[in-house]
Amino acid sequence: MSVCGWRRRETGCSVLRVAAAQDQVVVFVQFLVPKFFQFCIMKKLVIATAQFEHRSGDKTYNLNTIERMTADAAGKGAAAIAFHECSVTGYTFARRLSKEQMLDLAEPIPDGPSIQRLTAIAAKYDMAVLAGLFEKDGEDRLYKAYVCVDRTGLVAKFRKLHPFINPHLTPGDAYCVFELFGWKCGILICYDNNIIENVRATRLLGADIIFMPHVTMCTPSTRPGAGFVDPQLWKNRESDPTSLRLEFEGMKGRDWLMKWLPARAYDNGVYCVFANAIGMDDDQLKNGRSMVIDPFGDVLAECTELGDQFVITTLVPEKLKQAGGYRYIQARRPELYRDIIGQEHVSEQKVVWL
Repeated sequence: MSVCGWRRRETGCSVLRVAAAQDQVVVFVQFLVPKFFQFCIMKKLVIATAQFEHRSGDKTYNLNTIERMTADAAGKGAAAIAFHECSVTGYTFARRLSKEQMLDLAEPIPDGPSIQRLTAIAAKYDMAVLAGLFEKDGEDRLYKAYVCVDRTGLVAKFRKLHPFINPHLTPGDAYCVFELFGWKCGILICYDNNIIENVRATRLLGADIIFMPHVTMCTPSTRPGAGFVDPQLWKNRESDPTSLRLEFEGMKGRDWLMKWLPARAYDNGVYCVFANAIGMDDDQLKNGRSMVIDPFGDVLAECTELGDQFVITTLVPEKLKQAGGYRYIQARRPELYRDIIGQEHVSEQKVVWL
């Protein structure tokens, strides 16, 4: 398998990967015919999204967990599996790390050992694997990255546009749209999805699926009902699951998520693959609920266990045109709001719990 040398200027990532003559014809046709014909050549895609309790800074454990879950998903017919933000490195503990410590934790992409391990996992189980980690470049700049790999190596890399967990992180400056099994895919990491323009821009760049890796929920905010969840409830989850579920599924957790996540899928007529951590993330408790939402805004599959889990569902291309979001995008009148949306603005990002 080889990487096509063409790179999309607006995404900054490799977007084409072809394996055989048949696949090359598919890619070639997609660039020469109208968008509607793409649906005729897209096939159903069986995809998994996962949740697991990562260990801070323990890449070996986290990668072993990723391999175990990938193997299980492959055995159940999945072609791709998505893991959460910083699933390789761990996440919230990084808020206390110095730049030197961050550089020790971060890796170059694609030449670092974690990408090599992820590629080996993808090759062993013949799957695409999506996972997150901290990245460093040749000039010691640090990024929050999320990658897609297959058996041949790196398919796509995205850098979080709105990082905040460590002051030494550099924001990404580009969207990423790439091809996977005949589907156009995008990536937006956690906070990036709170800015609705990012989701719409990724959709307008052609994404049929947007991977949305998170480490989220169960933190304080100015909104009613928000707050931390007592870690003792996690320790007691086997003897008292009810008390933990009440917290995880209420306004600290799932009820808040469902205020906005289905709307991202519905408004844009796109599949959203949400992956979130579960369990202790440093000193904070996370509630998982990894799920796949279709272009109608309906939940197709969702993790509900109080522990490591993945779910599998099938994406069908027909919904991309059947959904209302497709019609709404066609009805846009950008001449009305082009100058409004594009006016000068200084980004100011505040995270209440930090």
